Amino acid sequence: MDKQGPGPLGEFIRSHRERISPQQAGLPAGNRRRAKGLRREEVAQLVGISPTWLTWIEQGRTQSVSAATLSRLADVLLLSRAERDYLFDLAGLKDPQEATLAANPEAQQALAQVVDKIATPAYVLDALWNVPACNREAATLFGGWLDDGSDSHNLLQFMFLHPLARTLVEDWPTRARRMVAEFRAEISSHHDDAVAELLGHLRQDSGEFDALWQQQDVQGREGGERAFNHATAGRLSYQQLTMRLAHAPGLKLVILL
Repeated sequence: MDKQGPGPLGEFIRSHRERISPQQAGLPAGNRRRAKGLRREEVAQLVGISPTWLTWIEQGRTQSVSAATLSRLADVLLLSRAERDYLFDLAGLKDPQEATLAANPEAQQALAQVVDKIATPAYVLDALWNVPACNREAATLFGGWLDDGSDSHNLLQFMFLHPLARTLVEDWPTRARRMVAEFRAEISSHHDDAVAELLGHLRQDSGEFDALWQQQDVQGREGGERAFNHATAGRLSYQQLTMRLAHAPGLKLVILL
């Protein structure tokens, strides 16, 4: 009986470790090397796992593999951004580096310039649902929040802690419940100190958020109608469109059409 092949994940990892010389990885070249590139044992040592564990990863047995381990593997293999994304897609994991990319000032500045040219309310959300950029139309719609001159605008804190939210957002209970479920889905692989701090403040300061968080609901972020009862413009109805950015996966562009 023929032995089963390593599968797409194993083939990808093996191909890329064969491309890296010991010198590139900071290892001595050694003598009489029979393997191309790095040996499995060498890669495992650099990642900080056992050779057996790396073998399991190459076999596609990633159920117990952490995103942090896969991130170290991507670094050892010197993967490009596209190659790194492909590795995480093959493993079925979320890349923890997305939050770092979302904080990239150059990416945020470029996106802010795009947002300014959109003729309908539009804003940017980072991995923690802060709003690093919005256009004039969004600042007008969310007048009293996005136009208050603050350096910190967080969508969850607005929804649960800002007095404007309950009057502005139509059907606030439904939108609040869905928002918590969407956020839980998005931060499933980003349990870092920043996430813990944000959740800690929200659960302490809002009993409603705490109750919804304990329900363990998970939903994908989808479009649909978003209605607002604006203090001066009256009822406004939009269709929400959310787009993720290829060059900065941790950032989302939200447009209200």
